[in-house]
Amino acid sequence: MSPEAGSRFVALVAGYFAATRSGEGPVSTASSAAELAARFAAAPPEQPRPLEEVVAALRDLVVPDANHLWHPRYVGHQVSSPLPAAVWADALVSALNQSVAVWEMSPVATVIETRLIRWFCDLVGYGPEAGGTLTTGGTEATFSALLAARSAAIPDVWERGVGADPPVIVCGEHAHYAVTRAAGQLGLGMGRVVVVPSRDWRMDVSVLSRSLDGIAADGRSVMAVVATAGSTATGSFDDLETIGALCEERGLWLHVDAAHGGSAILAPAHAHRLRGLRRARSIAWDPHKMMLLPLQVGMLLVRDERALEAAFAQRAPYLFHRSAGAPGPQPDAPARVVDQGIRSFLCSRRADALKLWVALERYGSAGIGALYEHLCARTADFHDMIAARPTFETIHAPESNILCFRWVGNGSMSPEALDDANLRLRERLNQSGLGWITTNLLGGRRVLRVTIMNPRTTGEHLAAILDGLQALATETAEAAT
Repeated sequence: MSPEAGSRFVALVAGYFAATRSGEGPVSTASSAAELAARFAAAPPEQPRPLEEVVAALRDLVVPDANHLWHPRYVGHQVSSPLPAAVWADALVSALNQSVAVWEMSPVATVIETRLIRWFCDLVGYGPEAGGTLTTGGTEATFSALLAARSAAIPDVWERGVGADPPVIVCGEHAHYAVTRAAGQLGLGMGRVVVVPSRDWRMDVSVLSRSLDGIAADGRSVMAVVATAGSTATGSFDDLETIGALCEERGLWLHVDAAHGGSAILAPAHAHRLRGLRRARSIAWDPHKMMLLPLQVGMLLVRDERALEAAFAQRAPYLFHRSAGAPGPQPDAPARVVDQGIRSFLCSRRADALKLWVALERYGSAGIGALYEHLCARTADFHDMIAARPTFETIHAPESNILCFRWVGNGSMSPEALDDANLRLRERLNQSGLGWITTNLLGGRRVLRVTIMNPRTTGEHLAAILDGLQALATETAEAAT
């Protein structure tokens, strides 16, 4: 590929960054799924097209109707506005096309991934026996962690299966769906998940203790307890110190889903929310969330790396050149550098460690921590804005960059009518292009939800979103009278 060809794509991406900086134009598309599908209904061409035409099609047909995460009024899902240096590194990852399953297929990337995992293990307070792997995201990380917990609870599971009376998984009511999905995938069944209710949007530790007592009294065993650090619903953090001590006392595997909140450890003002994280046997963490990396860069850390390798106890002599589960480095590789495929769900693995390495080299861990604090501070400001407007109500004080709230109007509508109004309000705002937010059910009621993931978002942009919501709500109310 010539530099001229590559420059066309660079110009397209740079133009996107520049165009979204001003905050002008729509945040997302007003087109329906059917309208977009019609645009791409034609079969791919049989003959090649000039590159400039392909890039022009991307510019005209794709970019305008994408969700513009770098638009400062995008405050929707937990998908980052990715750091520019990591975006450019993504092209190199694809060009090198290393498969980080075995060291010989990706010598440099394997070393970098191993070193980064070691650094993160040190950061959370794990010892020298700890390790882990990069993943596609929190769902894979939680699945792999619970796979390791299953192997620890049922050592012969690979040969004999889970049996007629498998152990249970205990989690909070706001745990990510990855937990129940893993229960089904691991052959336990979703019925083997015990859900602990919340208090103030966090797992109720007193109920957890009583639940564990009841499980033991029934003669059942616990495969793992799953706590959450930065829940999807409200961004809340479970009491990891108390939950961790409880699990250690009972000899239970604690997995912490810190996919969203793990990066708080880089932010001095928020690191205390992860107190007790070191007590976890396994941790899911997504740098592609609050470290603002491009998709996909997830991570799984385990206190004892052997437990993770035992979860993937298979032999593949055509690929892995040492005995499955055997300690020690790959021949002729640096110490502690081993094949990642023996502890990972995937075989074809992108060298996404390069994006993470570039981001840390370019911005520094302190710089990324400062971004975390900035996004959380902006969310706290938004909470105060909402509280100052009588037609809205806040649902919770934010612990991170996630906030739920509700339009209540003049207080004359029933809760059911408000549920419907808030759902329609979100839909109208997103279609209008004035902003982009999400919605959720909390306590049985429909709420509006924002996740501030864009460093460009200012108080003015957030005020504009509230103004837009209020204007749309007023239009709807007037049309109904």
